Amino acid sequence: MSADAYAEKATCCSTSVPKLWTFPDRSNLFGDLVLLLFLLTQCLDGVFTYVGVVSYGTGIEANPLIASLMHSVGHGPALMMAKAVATTLGIGLHLKKVHTAVALLALFYAVVAVMPWMGILFR
Repeated sequence: MSADAYAEKATCCSTSVPKLWTFPDRSNLFGDLVLLLFLLTQCLDGVFTYVGVVSYGTGIEANPLIASLMHSVGHGPALMMAKAVATTLGIGLHLKKVHTAVALLALFYAVVAVMPWMGILFR
């Protein structure tokens, strides 16, 4: 039997199957590394904040929104909510390919949140 014995796809089916999912472009190593650093700083900030607040009380928390949320729902749930929102927004920026903003946010959290907690907790 010859190779042309089968019908072409266009003649066999009236319409083609639509693509429901296209895989994202994975060629941006900078964006992936920046997102990883951003998520790492979020985790470190959450853990250090929890340890600091349990050790020294909610008065040590510098963010008044997080401190009031801690008074309302507790230390753990407040930090989980705050970090869930922050990581979701950071992932959203990554998916929109705004990698410079994610890099600046990772740097900001490292300098303003993680390093002060390290100075308080590990001196």
